[in-house]
This record gives sequence, C-alpha cells and structure tokens, in this order.
Amino acid sequence: MNDRSSLLIERVQTGVRMEKRLLKVLKAFAEYHDMTLGDLLEGIVLHAFDGKTPFSASSLERLGELKKFYGLDLDSSASHRLQEIKGRKSSSRKSE
Repeated sequence: MNDRSSLLIERVQTGVRMEKRLLKVLKAFAEYHDMTLGDLLEGIVLHAFDGKTPFSASSLERLGELKKFYGLDLDSSASHRLQEIKGRKSSSRKSE
C-alpha cells in the first residue's frame, strides 16, 4: 500500500501489559516525536509485518540513550524468556 491518502480506521482501547522499563522507553520515545504511544506501536507493528525496520540510525541512537536512562538492559534475545515476578500486583490496582 503506497498511496499517501488518509485511511479511515477504527481504534479500540486495549489493556496490554508489558515490561515496565520497556514501556517507559516507548512512552519517552513517543513523547520525543510528539506522538501517542498507540501511534508509535502501530507504526512499529506495521513495519514489522512488512519485514522492515521501523527505526532510522538516529532513532536507534536515541532509543539507546533512553534504554540507558531507564535501565532497560533487555534486547530481542530476551523476548521469549521474560517471566513476571510472582506475587506482584499491578501498580494500577490498589488493594481495598
């Protein structure tokens, strides 16, 4: 799809859980580019579906800086090995 015209879509709210530091890096990167987290994730996924890299060299450099700042030491080799800490409640849920 190479046409540059606008595409009408329907967006839905989702409750996706992800690693805390990874989310911080993504949110900071989206803010840096003055875009929403959802827009950033859509772009990443659409590029991945086409087998293309979503990031330029300068974006990868910025992401490296953000990863260092937020202490994110994970890379793609970790993607199938992540395990959530047992007994931890989501920070968005408060005990009553």
